[in-house]
Amino acid sequence: MALGLTRSGTDVAATWICGSFLHIARLWPLILLSKICVMLMLGLLVFRPQDWSQFLLLGLMFLVDGALMIVPRKDRFRRLRPHIQTWAMLPMLFLSGLSYSAWIAGALGWTQTASPLLTALSELVVALLVACIVGDRRLLGMSYFLGVLVAALIGSAGLIPIGLLSSGLLVMAVATVRQASVDRDRAMAMHRQDLRAQRSDRLLQGHERSGRGWFWETDRQGNLTYISDTLCETLKLPCGSLIGRAFTDILRPGDRQAGDGERTLGFHLSARTGFSEIPVCAALSKEERWWSISGQPVFNEYGQFHGFRGSGTDLTEMRRSQAEVTRLAQYDSLTGLANRIQMLRSLEQAVAARHGRPGECTLMMLDLDRFKSVNDSLGHPAGDALLRQVSQRLQRVVGDKGLVGRQGGDEFKILLPRHHDKSSLELLAKAIIATVAEPYNIEGTSVVIGVSIGVSMSPQDGVTAEALIRNADLALYAAKGDGRGVHRFYAPEMHADAEDRRKLEEDLRHALAADGLHLVYQPVVSSRTEQITGYEALLRWNHQTRGPISPALFIPIAEDTGLIGPLGEWVLRTACLDAAQWPEGIRVAVNVSPTQFANPGFPSTVMNALAAAQLTPERLELEITESVFLNDDSDTDSMFARLKSLGVRLALDDFGTGYSSLGYLKKAPFDKIKIDQSFVRGAAIKGSRNSAIIKAIVSLAEALDMDTTAEGAETQDELALIRQLGCSHIQGYIYGRPMPMEDVLIAHRGGVTTAAVPKGYRSSRPERKTMLRTVAVHHDGHSYTGRVRNISETGALIEGLWNVPVGTSFSVELSDRLVVQATARWSKDDRMGVVFDRSIDLASLRAQPRALAS
Repeated sequence: MALGLTRSGTDVAATWICGSFLHIARLWPLILLSKICVMLMLGLLVFRPQDWSQFLLLGLMFLVDGALMIVPRKDRFRRLRPHIQTWAMLPMLFLSGLSYSAWIAGALGWTQTASPLLTALSELVVALLVACIVGDRRLLGMSYFLGVLVAALIGSAGLIPIGLLSSGLLVMAVATVRQASVDRDRAMAMHRQDLRAQRSDRLLQGHERSGRGWFWETDRQGNLTYISDTLCETLKLPCGSLIGRAFTDILRPGDRQAGDGERTLGFHLSARTGFSEIPVCAALSKEERWWSISGQPVFNEYGQFHGFRGSGTDLTEMRRSQAEVTRLAQYDSLTGLANRIQMLRSLEQAVAARHGRPGECTLMMLDLDRFKSVNDSLGHPAGDALLRQVSQRLQRVVGDKGLVGRQGGDEFKILLPRHHDKSSLELLAKAIIATVAEPYNIEGTSVVIGVSIGVSMSPQDGVTAEALIRNADLALYAAKGDGRGVHRFYAPEMHADAEDRRKLEEDLRHALAADGLHLVYQPVVSSRTEQITGYEALLRWNHQTRGPISPALFIPIAEDTGLIGPLGEWVLRTACLDAAQWPEGIRVAVNVSPTQFANPGFPSTVMNALAAAQLTPERLELEITESVFLNDDSDTDSMFARLKSLGVRLALDDFGTGYSSLGYLKKAPFDKIKIDQSFVRGAAIKGSRNSAIIKAIVSLAEALDMDTTAEGAETQDELALIRQLGCSHIQGYIYGRPMPMEDVLIAHRGGVTTAAVPKGYRSSRPERKTMLRTVAVHHDGHSYTGRVRNISETGALIEGLWNVPVGTSFSVELSDRLVVQATARWSKDDRMGVVFDRSIDLASLRAQPRALAS
């Protein structure tokens, strides 16, 4: 195999053997010329016509030498395998030497012009010339020598020529064997090196084509001598236009922002020092592109500098990803507003002290009202769309006055830097409330929500970000507890109210788990027969230490904390079990929260409660508020249909106080409309328009074949007016306060219906509003803290002051701008009723509260 006489079994073909055949063919004319010259010098080119063998030998020599000059040049020959080419060349060289020596020997037979020794030396000279031409392909030379030796033996040459030829053949045989092994090892080493070079080249080309990196090279002057095609394609420039230009021309100089510090790329190139992963920006690109450049100086074996060689990678997408990550870290992905982190950072910067003084700014905390019902009824995608529209409105209202951010869920923040007076903040808050309250179009559905706002200011309400957030949150709780859809400024008294709310939430959870709640029932009376036709189940909570807690106080807490679901289910089951013990003609009415109504499993809950109590469905009346129509969609209609299919009665509660529900009455399957007590109370007072509203509602209900119930009737004149206006049912203190289950059973002892006897004042008194408000009470130079439980234009119920003598005069500070003189009319334990020396405007009190607990 090393000699090329058989098929190669190594990793590389024996191309080092056949590779020289073409060069031998190109130089072989010199051999033929040398043969002719030797013949001329020896005078052997003399022919005898009768000696035809000499002509044949001479023709064979020219034929063989011609073949050696022509055959190796042919493509067909060169396509043969190396060992086949070798076997083809060996006989041709053998015949060349044989024909030449045989011709010389034949010529010496009939001419005596040259001595045999000189002739042998001449043959040996040509043979040595052949050995020089074949070079390290000594096997071919051996074949030629062998041909000459065979001719000498046949021609019976002397011992000297045969000895010289045999010695030469032996030397060439030894050299051939040794050289063949060396050539094989060297060829294999070069082949492996070539394979590595090709593999490296393919890998580099693949790396370039993949777009993950590119390569560059410069000369001593820093001019480009090579640059990858992929980079030229990225720059949209021909590579030829970049070759010869300074490498720094395609790059912007490094700086600190680029991450290069003071050691810029130009410094590294001029100092001829290596560098790695220096971020630079492209100078010739039409768009901003960032690269990471690495390079090393190139020196020759004598230490002379030849230039730089290096690589680069594209950082553009990574930079864009980092920018997107930074944006996501600072902005809300849903609304595009500043997120919690950025708002906190901006707030900390706004309150940071400057020149020894705390920074001035205002923080507004916003919470959307009725957003949860939208999310529950229309789904989270609709809720997300609503949040996006709200954020756009907030940005439009605030403009460049401040920074709008999303706290999370349906909570937002507004940061107003610098000082702002209270009046301008009030105007901004009112504008936000009015803008947010405008209807939204979500997936073809009209949606109406509201917003409550809590405001804290630096430095008066706190000099740290944490203090401002906490106090704005307290003000927000006050706004939500004061009816929602309003704004409130922080006041120090709100801390006590917030703690009171938190404690109430804990106690409510415990009361629900430990059966600490109970139901009472208020009668619903027929205005025509004055017979009790049903009872409304009302939830009550008698606190272990605080005593009775108003539902107006703990129901909003249950709604905010998610307790309203299990609480409503408990009320429904208990009311059905109690009603099952009443006479057959007596119904029970149960209030349904919007959260319950939006739950797809609510009909199953109703059916289970009826089945567990063995109560007929028509005896259960579900009172649903107008807020369920907030999202008029197929789910709402489906819920009405499912409930109606159970056979229960449906009543529209608090009619006229919420949304425009006239359009829904024509398709909602209500059996009764309940007129809110705000229309009933004071309706008999001269000049009140409430009676006209009640009359219109009654006429509407009669036209739709629905019953009507007037809520909140307390006085004789209100009762007379309600009957006169045609209400079918009446509910209020005039026919009795809510009573426990035991009293209801006593009233219907024997299983009969009971007639109701009206009891109450003859005429109406001013409207009272239930609330929990912390107030300051001043008496004889002392200041006390009390809480208002309910209030009217002429008086209030205040708790917190023990055993106050009747007739004691006070100065009650209801808000920052409203102080009124009051006198105690009655007192019991820590409660007392006071009468004001003048009437107050409840609307102005609502707009300027001092503090609120919920």
